[in-house]
Amino acid sequence: MIKKLPLLSIFLFFLVSGLSAQQSQVNEELTSLLNRFLQGASENSVEMHDRFWAEDLIYTSSSGQRYGKQRIMDGLQSSGNEESEPATQWSAENIQIRSYGKVAIVAFKLVGKTELTDGEERTEYLNSGTFVKRQGQWKAVNWQATKVPE
Repeated sequence: MIKKLPLLSIFLFFLVSGLSAQQSQVNEELTSLLNRFLQGASENSVEMHDRFWAEDLIYTSSSGQRYGKQRIMDGLQSSGNEESEPATQWSAENIQIRSYGKVAIVAFKLVGKTELTDGEERTEYLNSGTFVKRQGQWKAVNWQATKVPE
């Protein structure tokens, strides 16, 4: 039994190292995807929204409305580029990721910064999303947005 302990220790070391490396890779993939999405959202990119949201998305907005991907896409198609409205730049702070195989939870503070003539307006939301990896791509299947009180 004592001779088996070093072998068991080595096995556990490699198992934990492998899981840690896998978590690190998932964190990198999802952080990169989130940052690319927020850049695309700042530009109202239809392509980036299409890449980010799964077809079977359930989205709960900060106003308490629930809808799917099609409504988001329809809103982008009809919005156009409003030159009269200042553009908001979106970014993520305090990103937390938990992965469970082909499913992952991403939680973060969404920060919107809009340059106005009299200064900068900052808007914050606490967002959480559930991602599923399908055909090699992570996509959000569930999303919850909560506005942080001013």
